[in-house]
Amino acid sequence: MRLIFLLPVLFSLPSFAADSKPLLPCTIYQPTTNAYYDISPIAVQPLVDHKKAHKDDRTESWHARGYDFGTNFTLNFCAPVIETLEDVVGIKENLLKNISAFYEWKGKKYSIGQASTELVFRGRELSLNYTNGSPCDSPTTHERRKLKHSDDDDDDDDDDKKKGDDDEDDDKKSHKGKPSDDDDVRRKSTLISLACDQNLPLGKAHISFIGSSPDQCTYFFRAKTMAACGGVKEPPTGLGAGGVFFVMYALPLHPTIYVPDLHTDSES
Repeated sequence: MRLIFLLPVLFSLPSFAADSKPLLPCTIYQPTTNAYYDISPIAVQPLVDHKKAHKDDRTESWHARGYDFGTNFTLNFCAPVIETLEDVVGIKENLLKNISAFYEWKGKKYSIGQASTELVFRGRELSLNYTNGSPCDSPTTHERRKLKHSDDDDDDDDDDKKKGDDDEDDDKKSHKGKPSDDDDVRRKSTLISLACDQNLPLGKAHISFIGSSPDQCTYFFRAKTMAACGGVKEPPTGLGAGGVFFVMYALPLHPTIYVPDLHTDSES
């Protein structure tokens, strides 16, 4: 019954058809375990043709509380935010619909990254990175904001107004015009660490703001979701294209493979 010993070989054959297919957006294989990850279930999509929202449909992008940062953040996964944005600092009009994360500060909106569907594994850590946001603040502006937040003295209203005017002038200088992508301008970016949480429903996520770089040019978030738990794209015991080929052609032609006749007469 040599066929019995061939069964483990058949079911262990790689699925060449699955490996040859390009990855869908917002999906990735873990390099060491080959586990399949798909983050698209938590990507918020706008309602089409003004359809009425169902109970579980999100009508706004995800939010993260900034706590001591002084403002909150709005972001999406592998897709632009679904809110309508106008007059975002340092972003051209044709790129406004591709912003995946932003925040508002003193009445101005700042992009912290354009949409990306490319997931990255660094070891066992899964992450998503957005780049090409609004221009980073100049060191002068950043230092003045830092001093203003740490100042506990009661200043006169005229002094506060003067500092505010100085900050606004610095913003205008550092964000003057709308620079092209070729300009040597440091721009804000976002790094999202994706962590598995099996206690959340598949389409839900809990997002935390971790912090920002000292120059407030890079922003770090942690998103817990079941979509980051990984799994298999196909049943591991299923026959891929290679296995089917082997069964159809190799079995009939191989001279040493014996297929028993299950209908032979049992009488001696």
